[in-house]
Amino acid sequence: MTATKERTLVIIKPDGVQRSLIGEIIKRYEQVGLKLAGLKFIIPTPEVAKAHYLVGGEQWLEDVGKKAMAAYEKKGDRSPFNSPRECGEAVLARNAKYLSAGPVVAMVWQGNQAVSLVRKITGGTEPLTSDVGTIRGDFTLDSYSLADTASRSVRNLIHASGTVSEADKEIAIWFKPEELVNYRLIAEEILYDVNLDGIKE
Repeated sequence: MTATKERTLVIIKPDGVQRSLIGEIIKRYEQVGLKLAGLKFIIPTPEVAKAHYLVGGEQWLEDVGKKAMAAYEKKGDRSPFNSPRECGEAVLARNAKYLSAGPVVAMVWQGNQAVSLVRKITGGTEPLTSDVGTIRGDFTLDSYSLADTASRSVRNLIHASGTVSEADKEIAIWFKPEELVNYRLIAEEILYDVNLDGIKE
């Protein structure tokens, strides 16, 4: 697959849907030149939500647990969990509950380096510290500390795949191959054509 055909998964989470930000979020990705290849409006089951977070396998539980425990230490707090695995299990349960709390919009976007481009437009995981101009930085204010106080996931509007490999695995959870549409978008002639042939009459 060429760079211009790279695909990534984006999910507008329940808080993004409830805040009526669907159109604004889609607009951000469209405006940069990405092409929408698939879209669904669904309520995920807890099982699908868990499968989504576990695309990285059991190692994900350890890694996310270590990261979360380190965040507690950085704040000067003691982690309420005895091991990274236990902490990872708690993060998984919170994330799955959050993702399956209501309707979501699952999308596949395609274009040059789509994974990293979508991540840049979306912003950092914690909305409070996301840059102004990103979706999370502009449209929400949640923080890790506020989420930890309520023992919940941080409400950051969107999920965006982290790597091309992760995107491939996640897309397979949310979409069947026949649900992804291959088509020509006129704007691609301007974005990717070498000589801009066809502009002049």
